[in-house]
This record gives sequence, C-alpha cells and structure tokens, in this order.
Amino acid sequence: MSTNITLLIVMGVLFAVGIYLLLERSLTRVLLGIVVLGNGVNLLILSAGGRRGEAPLYQSALGPEQYSDPLPQALILTAIVITFAVTAFMLGIIYRSWVISRADVVADDVEDLRVSQQSTFDFEEDSPVPEDTTEFEGDDFVPTDTTTDKGPGA
Repeated sequence: MSTNITLLIVMGVLFAVGIYLLLERSLTRVLLGIVVLGNGVNLLILSAGGRRGEAPLYQSALGPEQYSDPLPQALILTAIVITFAVTAFMLGIIYRSWVISRADVVADDVEDLRVSQQSTFDFEEDSPVPEDTTEFEGDDFVPTDTTTDKGPGA
C-alpha cells in the first residue's frame, strides 16, 4: 500500500493550523481550529483506510481482496457528526459570550489569578515532621492480649 505524499503534507498542515488556532484566546478561532482539525482527522482516517475497491456489497464474482473496507467510511461519518455537534456547541458558547460581554475572547479569571499568585507553601504538607512519632512514653510498652476467647462454656 502506498500513501500519497501530497495527502500527508495536507494532513500535516491541517493539524498544525488546527492546533495553532485551538491555542488562541478568541473563541471564533478556537471554533475554526476544531473544524480544521476535524478535517485533518478525516483525511487521516481516509488515508489509513487503504486502497480503493468495490462497494462492500456481496457479489459472488468478486474475491474478498477486491472489496473496500467499510470501517474507515463509518469512522469518517462518525467524525463528521461529532465535529458538527462540537461546532454547534461552540457556536452556542460564542453567541452566549457575545451577548453577555460583547467579546468572544476568553478573559482571565480573577480567582485563578489570585490562586496562581499565592505561595506554594502548605503548612500541613511542608512543615517538618518530628523524628519520634510515637504517642507512648518509654520503650517498655508491650501490647497484651486482653480478648482471649476461652469458648462459650468457660
């Protein structure tokens, strides 16, 4: 099986552009990144599907090696539906963000900034632990068995 080098280059460019757009702060660019990345995944599944063949409908005159594999086609269809659903969800988020704040940029959360500027010292985890952690005085403590069971008739 030989893979078209042009298809691989297009896939690489789609993945690079999609990931670059996903890392932006604008929700519109994130949406475009998801769509471009979804198309790159579809091309990846298509190229991994192997060579072209006849439709996967049984014909007695054809051997099994002449059929095309229907699994990549089903996976691409599933990926298209998932990308559409994520796109619809992101469009809802973008619209809601635009209605509330008139911007589609993800802003820094004030509480997250406050937490990130706090000291990383935790008193319970980072305080020194004393060498001797036993709560008993002296070394002569020997546990005794006070629950000796001598049976029901003892």
